[in-house]
Formats: sequence, structure tokens, C-alpha cells
Amino acid sequence: MWLESMFKLQQKGTDFSTEIRAGFTTFLTMMYIVPVNASIMSLTGMPFDALITATAAVTIIATILNGIWSNTPVAMSVGMGLNAYFTFGLVKGMGIGWQTALGIVMISGLIFLILSLTKFRVWVLEKVPVDLRRAISAGIGLFIAFIGMQGMKLIVNDEAVLVALGDIKDPNVLLGVFGFVLAALLYAYRIKGAFILAILATSVIGWIFGLAKLPESIVSMPASMAPIAFKLDILGALKLSFIPVIITFLITDMFDTIGTLAGIGTRAGLFKDNSLELQKTLEADALATVTGAALGTSTTTAFIESAAGVEDGGRTGLTAVVTGVLFISTLFFLPLYKAIPENAIYAILIMVGVLMFGELKNINYSDTTISVSAFVTVVLMPLTYSITIGLSAGFVIYLLLALLKKEFDKINAGTIILAVIGLLAFIFH
Repeated sequence: MWLESMFKLQQKGTDFSTEIRAGFTTFLTMMYIVPVNASIMSLTGMPFDALITATAAVTIIATILNGIWSNTPVAMSVGMGLNAYFTFGLVKGMGIGWQTALGIVMISGLIFLILSLTKFRVWVLEKVPVDLRRAISAGIGLFIAFIGMQGMKLIVNDEAVLVALGDIKDPNVLLGVFGFVLAALLYAYRIKGAFILAILATSVIGWIFGLAKLPESIVSMPASMAPIAFKLDILGALKLSFIPVIITFLITDMFDTIGTLAGIGTRAGLFKDNSLELQKTLEADALATVTGAALGTSTTTAFIESAAGVEDGGRTGLTAVVTGVLFISTLFFLPLYKAIPENAIYAILIMVGVLMFGELKNINYSDTTISVSAFVTVVLMPLTYSITIGLSAGFVIYLLLALLKKEFDKINAGTIILAVIGLLAFIFH
């Protein structure tokens, strides 16, 4: 069988039926990204319909590409956290047009692609403290959870204390809380497709109680990507003041991908003795980001949900190819996606934030330099509504404390360069 030789199934200790099942499992766990990403990025003014198609298309292309190129069971799609930063940090926060923001994503993706062909990834792993990478992930989690709570109006603006508890008697707020609790419960019981099931169940409740309009139909032909595809403004992104933002996308994508692959690799026995698999997966991830920016989406990255497929036995790229092929079906559910209540989506944002926030448990709090830097990184991201500020402040504080405490063994070229870039972020803020 040609699939056997192409994906080396026997060598990897798996078989065709196991890979098919694993691919389906990964698909179920991450198909929520299509409506969730479209809902988030549409707040920039980008058409929701086109974003549904673009998100599905990027996921299909990136996941199948990675499966064939790297032969690893890793699915890829638009990264949670960076899509929120794209929307709330750049477009709504800094007032950058979405076309220019896509240009920034493209530039960061091209840089990542070039660096993926070098030993830079190894240099990053060796030079940047792992606890700071964990803090970045946790900070992004808190950031998107905060956005989710604001979106469902569980948290509202308050002139006296900045933020306050919203009207918990509001049926829409209660719908969002229900969705969050249900998603958490399904995830706790390790139900396959927990997030998409929570979205569907919350939507049904919303439709029954008149909190959202019923879908006019279930399926339709895919919407055109023309309104957003190839509309990126690269020249507009080539400004000195955007350097920290570009670096933020680059660093966050790199850390996110490496962290995700490390987690998946531990479960699947990958990326330990075969650095070529890691190299090719990083190359596919970088190329996917470039492709995504061209089609109209924010940064693409490896999805930790791939671990569900790995736990179901997936060991080769055939798992990823099956996942990518199954995502073709998501192109045809536009009417259903458009009828999903906003708070069903925001509930999932909070849950994703919870999972990312869990990285804090692995940080070494006995080390003051690490603990203070991690705290600053995590807290400033939601409080300043900027991943750039949180990440930059963390690296600056880390270098400053290491110098003042004379912990010169913690200082290297990597930490110095990132701290300098962090200072640039404040200078151009």
C-alpha cells in the first residue's frame, strides 16, 4: 500500500485505521476554531463570511501540508491569542487597518520561515528561559479570557474602578456562563469535540429562548474570500514603530509552536532523536502563516488539540492529512455559523484562556528573577490590552533583575536582544 510507504506506518508502530480514527478525533477537538476565529477577526471590520472560508482554507492547506511534508500528526490553524491580539491589540487598540495588520503578520511569517531554515530555533530554546516562555503562554491565556468575559458582558467598564461585574441577571450573560460551564464540564470528562459540542448546545438554548435567530438553513456553498484575500498592505507595515509588534508575532508564534510540539512530542515520542521532524514541522508552520496572511487570517500555528489525536494512536502525517481533509466539510456550514450566539463563542474563549493559563503551574517561583518577570508578563498583557507590552516588560525586568542581582549566568545574547527589543516597544508605544 502506497500510504504505508509514504507515511511509514509500520515503522511508526501504527496502522491505517488507527490513523484515520486519530485524524477524526483531532478534527472534532479543533473544528471550533472556524466560527471562533471568524467571530474574533470580524470585529476588525473584515467580512465574517469571507473569514469562515479563509479560516477553513488555511486550516486545510496548513494541516495537509504539514502531514505530507513533516510526516507528523500535527494539525495547524489560526492561533488563538494572536488572533485576539490582531483584533484587539493592533486594529482596535492601535488603530491599524486590518490590511496593514495582515502585512505585519506576513512579515513576521516570512522572517519565521527564513529562521526555520537555520539553527535559530535551537538558539532560542537554549537562550530564552523556559519559564518566561511559559509566562507568555499564560499571559496570552489571561488576555483572551479577559476579552471573552468582556465580550459576554460578564465584566463591564466602570468609571470608578475601571472594571466591574456585569448584570448577571441578563439572559445573554447567563447564556455565556452556561456555555463556559458546559465547555469546562465536557472537557473535564474528556469528551471528544467538547468545545464544538458546547457551542452547539449553547446555541440551541439561545435559539429556544429567543436570544439568537434560528439558522435559515444548515449548509450552503462556501463564501468567497475575495474581500480579504491578498488585501494585505506590506508597505504600510514597513514602519520602524511596528518592529516590536512584528517581533511579538514572531516570538509568540515561535514559542507557541515549540511549546505545543514539545507537548505533543512527549505523548507521541516525536522530536527527540529526529530533529528533522521538528525542523520540517516548524517550516510548515512558518509557510502556513505566510499563506494565511495572504488569504486574510492572522498567524497560523500548531494546535495543541493535535494531542487528542496522538492519544488516540496517531503517530504519522496521515493523521494530519485526514484532519485537513475533514475540515473541507466546515466550508459548507456558513448559515449555521452565522446563527451562533456571540456568547457561545466568548464562552470558548474563556475556556481556552483557562487551559493556556495552566502553564503557570510549571514556573519556578522560588527564583525571584523568574517569578517577578513572569508575574509582570502575565499581568500586563490583559491590563494593558497588549501582548507586546507584557512580553517586552517581562524580558526587560528579567535582564534588569539579573544584572542587579549579579546573576550573570542568566544573561546571554538572547535575553539581551529581547530586552532591547522590549525597550523599543516602550519607546515607540
